[in-house]
Amino acid sequence: MTNEQVHSMHLGDVEIIRVVEWHEPFLSTTDMFPTSSNELWEAHQDWLAPDHWQPEDDRTVIALQSWVLRGSGQTVLIDTGAGRGRNRPDMGPFHQSESRLLELLTEAGVRPADVDVVVNTHLHVDHVGWNTVDVNGEWAPSFPNATYLIPAADDFYYGPANSYGNGQQVVDRLIYEDSIAPIHAAGQSLLWEGTHRVNDFLTLESAPGHTPGSSVARVASGTDRAVFAGDLLHSPVQILDPCCNTNACLAPDQAESSRRRVLTRAAEENELLVPAHFGGAGALEVRRVNGGFSLGEWAPFSPHVKQ
Repeated sequence: MTNEQVHSMHLGDVEIIRVVEWHEPFLSTTDMFPTSSNELWEAHQDWLAPDHWQPEDDRTVIALQSWVLRGSGQTVLIDTGAGRGRNRPDMGPFHQSESRLLELLTEAGVRPADVDVVVNTHLHVDHVGWNTVDVNGEWAPSFPNATYLIPAADDFYYGPANSYGNGQQVVDRLIYEDSIAPIHAAGQSLLWEGTHRVNDFLTLESAPGHTPGSSVARVASGTDRAVFAGDLLHSPVQILDPCCNTNACLAPDQAESSRRRVLTRAAEENELLVPAHFGGAGALEVRRVNGGFSLGEWAPFSPHVKQ
């Protein structure tokens, strides 16, 4: 699979830079999407493979990626990947990951000091890892001038007051201690709930279900629109079958409701849908068909040229 790619496009006056750390086979379809049918995957094999599905061993294919938005004099980073050298037992490729996100950002012309805002769409392992960096044995914010926008519901659920996700996974405490608590200690965090206006082109909205604080980020510039949907969707099959949740959705019914709401608005308002983990072109338009949804045009990303 293709790794370490940087692409970009413009949405109105906002530049969107897509930083792909890896694009690889992941879990089997039945492990990742317990309620999905084999027939659904097989019926759409012609476009699901190879970017989203590996039919020969029935494994999903996903991308680990982050997004940079530049406009109105601000640089915003949406999600920070898995980090480097993190203790993540039983978390597959995220354990002791050797991520190069900071290097890739710098190569794309985005230095850590340039980032004004970091958005964590939710607090899972692969969305907060580069919130911090090891400085002389202590975790410190990777982006020294940034305000980190953290969903309040996730901060509570995964934080110490709730025994780090009710103590269900040791990894939730590890994630909070090395990637969230140091941001609070540095005074760089801002907790939000409901909706939060970031600047004149970006607004955050709660979309709970995958986690209590799962959120989406809406971009509006001129007549162009996009919604960065985080982990509401991991595969295009969830557009065709919105009731199809991942094994990581804490509240499946709520996740499906949020997914349908976001898909409906994307279709009705011609928003570009930008999920966290889609491979291939990474983003696409959504259409309404016979009371359901279908895939529209894929996003026209091009190799990024450093400015």
